Amino acid sequence: MIDIDLIRKNPELVRESQKKRGFPPEDVNKLLKLDKEWRELKEEVDNLRSKRNRISEEINKAKKEGRKIEGLIKEAKEIPKKLEEKEKLMVEIEEARNALWKEIPNILDKSVPIGEASKNKILKAYGKIPKFKFKIKDHSDLLESLDLLDMKKASEVAGSRFYYLKGDLVKLNQAIINFALDFLSKKEFILIQPPYMLRKDVLAGAMPLDVFEEMIYKIEGEDLYLIGTAEHALNAYYMNEIIPAEKFPVRFAGISPSFRKEAGAHGKDTKGIFRIHQFEKVEQFVFCKPEDSWKEFDLILKNSIEMYRQLGIPFRVIVLASKDTGRVPTKTIDLEGWFPAQNAYRELGSCSNCLDYQTRRSNIKYRDKNELRLAHTLNNTAIATERMMVCMAENNQQADGSIKIPKALWRYTGFKEIKAAKPIKSKKIIKKKK
Repeated sequence: MIDIDLIRKNPELVRESQKKRGFPPEDVNKLLKLDKEWRELKEEVDNLRSKRNRISEEINKAKKEGRKIEGLIKEAKEIPKKLEEKEKLMVEIEEARNALWKEIPNILDKSVPIGEASKNKILKAYGKIPKFKFKIKDHSDLLESLDLLDMKKASEVAGSRFYYLKGDLVKLNQAIINFALDFLSKKEFILIQPPYMLRKDVLAGAMPLDVFEEMIYKIEGEDLYLIGTAEHALNAYYMNEIIPAEKFPVRFAGISPSFRKEAGAHGKDTKGIFRIHQFEKVEQFVFCKPEDSWKEFDLILKNSIEMYRQLGIPFRVIVLASKDTGRVPTKTIDLEGWFPAQNAYRELGSCSNCLDYQTRRSNIKYRDKNELRLAHTLNNTAIATERMMVCMAENNQQADGSIKIPKALWRYTGFKEIKAAKPIKSKKIIKKKK
């Protein structure tokens, strides 16, 4: 959430950010109205409580002095009813205010381009886009022709957007994970495997409620949801805690599956394993002091760029425009890989600075001398393995149907290529002599 004092003192800044994102600026006015009503009621409640205590003291004093107390008792009896009514109304308004407050997106950084996704700003491109002298296949046809992927059987047992990985593709998936974990471990990130399910209140500490309810799966009959990313579970690690300042920065490398409904994505990327309901991901997540958050942002972005370069894929780095930026980050930079079959760059991962938006929701603080302050959080998709695999497969496919493996992965896979399927030789029919 955004600091309520900032909204009170500088509402125009928040309204302007709302406009840039395509959200109604009127929500800020509604929030301020509810906040004003709540503060006025709180003052009335505090005054009634003070009055109740004062009258109670006067009654005791009057009794000791032998004075009449009937009038004071009558006045004292009227207060609880008034107080109960005011307190009930105050709670209702506070809940309405907080619900709206939690839905207000983070304030956009000044460097974010304004507009739709078409206004995304390309920062730099890496690697050479391959030129093929043969008719290329998209990743789905390529991997299925090698008997490495089975979407048909998965759809029969689980529905669309699920898959079976087979053979060397399973090894390649694990190789990418181990490569990323080793890379980040050498950078002194703490390796961590989080719970794959979280409670609703814990998830609400990482993002607005309506976002995750349309994005991730709920466990029926339980107050539990399958995680859509390790980010949310890593954010919860210090929920309601004070992090010792000497620990900063806390850098996690989380490994987990991610489960997504992909609601609203019908008809888009339905073929293959680019947009699926289940995938593995290595996530960088950082807790730090406010003054260090942009330095940490540069660090985790640099890590991803370095990993992608070692994997040898063509990719580019872009700053997301205001209407393409999620509600939680103040700024997001995406890494997009080149997909030859689509003749386009597509998202492989993102790097976001969330400032104190998540830590305010999750009550995560640190002690700065004698003052408690909110920490900052940052997250970065180090590698989403299924998307990385299909990007590598399309770019590294060979004329004979084989797939070259990047050198950085050889020590993890144990092979340098996935060989093409050998054609089945027809048996010669030998005619028997009569």
